[in-house]
Amino acid sequence: MSELELTINRTIAAPREKVFNAWISPNAMAKFMRPPGCIADSKVKNDPTKGGRFEIIMVTSEREIPHYGTYLEIDPHSRLSFTWGSPHSLDDSVVTIDFVEAGQGKTDVTLRHVKFRNEESRDGHNKGWTAILDSMDEALA
Repeated sequence: MSELELTINRTIAAPREKVFNAWISPNAMAKFMRPPGCIADSKVKNDPTKGGRFEIIMVTSEREIPHYGTYLEIDPHSRLSFTWGSPHSLDDSVVTIDFVEAGQGKTDVTLRHVKFRNEESRDGHNKGWTAILDSMDEALA
């Protein structure tokens, strides 16, 4: 089986430092870590240090969905990498996010997520991450 992955590119209308910091701030993450179907802010706890852990509980009308992981790399304002665990992902799934100045106070974000159970899981995560980046753009505007 070939390794399934996805890559999403987005320009966020905020400076790189602000975008990066939002990914490690529990208060900011609670606002944008909300894929389709979430009815409230997520519950977030984290220790944004290399080897530190995070937990994100996404709330839908039917249930709470836990997500968790460990920070693998934190290169301030440039790159963030972490494991990603959820009921819909593999234990060794990894997300890497690169942040690049795009001029005029904007940031190019490239999110790459590797290792999925199947194409359906990858496609679901693609929808989720796309919605999360949309929410982030709105929250930081």
